[in-house]
Amino acid sequence: MLTRRTQYTKDAHMAQAQEPVTISIRAKAGQRDLIDQAADRLGRSRSDFMLEAACRQAEDVLLDQTYFALDAKGLAAFQAMLDKPPAPTDRLRRTLKARAPWDMAATTGKAAGKSAGKGGK
Repeated sequence: MLTRRTQYTKDAHMAQAQEPVTISIRAKAGQRDLIDQAADRLGRSRSDFMLEAACRQAEDVLLDQTYFALDAKGLAAFQAMLDKPPAPTDRLRRTLKARAPWDMAATTGKAAGKSAGKGGK
């Protein structure tokens, strides 16, 4: 059985077998430098890095907006689950109190960006 993510990944691999096309975008120098720095850290080219990131984001958007249909019985069961969620556990409480990794990275990145900007290139 294919999950939605597997199906999109399968479709992406099929698309890769096609002839390459050119995608052009405009960016500010700071954006280009940020992308280049990240690509360099991963040992990737700017193009490979940008294409992978863009495809990953596109996949997430499509998965978040995928339509699914339920018959009356399935809808009733789904609504019942939403109306009566499971009881909270200690693990759930800890998870909800924890900072997300991307929140911590954003705070660290902002601090680093401010200090780099003052000593600047």
